[in-house]
Amino acid sequence: MAKKAVKYAEAIREIEQILEKLRTEQLDVDTLAAEVKRASELITACKSRLTEVEQEVEKILEA
Repeated sequence: MAKKAVKYAEAIREIEQILEKLRTEQLDVDTLAAEVKRASELITACKSRLTEVEQEVEKILEA
């Protein structure tokens, strides 16, 4: 089953939540790697979405 694409704003919120856990040391060793991996996936998704939007805007401006 394919993963549901996360919306940009949702991804940012989740990244911020993970960062807050890191800052306040709420993550234990057992979940640290999984949270860092999730944050990395979310950052990649955000970068991809930003690139898509940039290309769309460039097309609109060229028209």
